[in-house]
Amino acid sequence: MKLTKTFNAFFESEKSGGLLLLFATIISLFLANSIFQTEYIAFWETNLGSHTITEWINDGLMAIFFLLIGLELEREIYQGELSSIKNAALPIFGALGGIIVPAGIFLLLNYGTITQNGAGIPMATDIAFAIGILSLLGSRVPTSLKVFLTALAVIDDIGAILVIAVFYSDGIAFMNLFTSFAIMGGLFILNRRKVHNLIPYLIGGVGMWYFMLNSGVHATITGVLLAFVIPFGDGSKRTSSYKLQHFLHKPVAFFILPLFAIANTGIAIGSDWHEGLNHPNTIGIILGLVVGKPLGIWLFSFLAVTFGICALPRDLKWKNIVGAGMLGGIGFTMSIFITLLAFKNDGAEVINYSKIAILIASFIAGTMGYLFLKYTLNPTRRSKKHK
Repeated sequence: MKLTKTFNAFFESEKSGGLLLLFATIISLFLANSIFQTEYIAFWETNLGSHTITEWINDGLMAIFFLLIGLELEREIYQGELSSIKNAALPIFGALGGIIVPAGIFLLLNYGTITQNGAGIPMATDIAFAIGILSLLGSRVPTSLKVFLTALAVIDDIGAILVIAVFYSDGIAFMNLFTSFAIMGGLFILNRRKVHNLIPYLIGGVGMWYFMLNSGVHATITGVLLAFVIPFGDGSKRTSSYKLQHFLHKPVAFFILPLFAIANTGIAIGSDWHEGLNHPNTIGIILGLVVGKPLGIWLFSFLAVTFGICALPRDLKWKNIVGAGMLGGIGFTMSIFITLLAFKNDGAEVINYSKIAILIASFIAGTMGYLFLKYTLNPTRRSKKHK
């Protein structure tokens, strides 16, 4: 299977971005537990107008991240792995399993409690970290596994976006919501009239974001919606969609996501931090990501192949899918993002314990996935390729 240049660029930027995310998280945790703790945590809570710095990052800059996710999804649907039902079925079913089983495990422990809203936390996969760890295995990684994990993570994030839209929205201000969709309708008309200049789409996108922000529906949804009204054309380098997608790769990977990590992992870890790990919420998060993800991804993929809905690529084995499922348990960015929405009314303690659980689960999942794939992937793939 030959990878497209666009996919390669995306894979490479996410690989490097994952390493930067790790560095940003370590720095943030260090500062939050140093002599600068009070000043550091207070800085992110500084008000800039009607929102804190952290809220501007989470509600504003993350909308740009979701715009990139939307553009990637659109390209996959029109030209990539999702353009064929047969090819798309495997990562789609894998993603469904990676959403349903972790959420089921979480709800099994938390249903009927004040933390049941956290069911969305173990659903998501952090693309940057998952791809970053997969890339450490070098040329031994089959092309199909790279594509499977990337498509799986993108679909997982779309699932998380739908969860955000449906379950984590406040009381809806329908006039603002209608105005946002009306602007989107206007941009769609521009698309159909073959207006390819990006400026009106970006200006309209800002308007969509503003009204969506004040509608009660989370503003980051705007990013995905905007992606699908920007002209895709034939998908070539000349198209508006390609130009914007190519432009956003590096700012998202090397600025927006690391900034999100720095702003949201400033966790003051007290001497009693481990006590929070006994709560059904944190147990549900860890089990959902570490156990539920690989189990759900493998099980749903296996059922889809067994019932003839799709086929396992010839260069993949079921143990490869298990390894990819383990890497899918790296929730990090998206899991923290959903934590902030799910528990915004439940106090800082619940949020901090959830973040600690996410960090622990993501570390375990990443380590397990790397070691499992390292010892199960063909170590002689490179030599065979050059014979």
